[in-house]
Amino acid sequence: MSDTHIDVCKGGHSPEERRAFTDILAHIGDKWTVLVVGVLSLGPMRYSQISKLVEGVSQRMLTLTLKSLERDGIVTRTVYPTNPPRVDYGLTERGKTLIVPLQMLWAWAQANRTAIEGARREFDQDRNR
Repeated sequence: MSDTHIDVCKGGHSPEERRAFTDILAHIGDKWTVLVVGVLSLGPMRYSQISKLVEGVSQRMLTLTLKSLERDGIVTRTVYPTNPPRVDYGLTERGKTLIVPLQMLWAWAQANRTAIEGARREFDQDRNR
């Protein structure tokens, strides 16, 4: 390994462990997951509130994302026995641990947006010549 190489997957993990980590990171890094967790970092919300705040998400994709996050133990779904039933979604303690890393990614994206947009334009122009 060279002096400039950084192993982001530190440790001697087995192929099975690396596949499991890859699966988790692919899910956590998903666009809708990031946006839903970001919205729920403001506190528990009803489905309709989340839908309004997560711009562009379809009803189907929001439902799938919330179910998947609930399955992973990142989001909790609380049903209140009212008529009609009220359902709130909120972050679990595990889910709350994602807030700081996601804020760091958001800050990185903000700091690098202009440069990345310029690089994309340059790349596309070079490809179209």
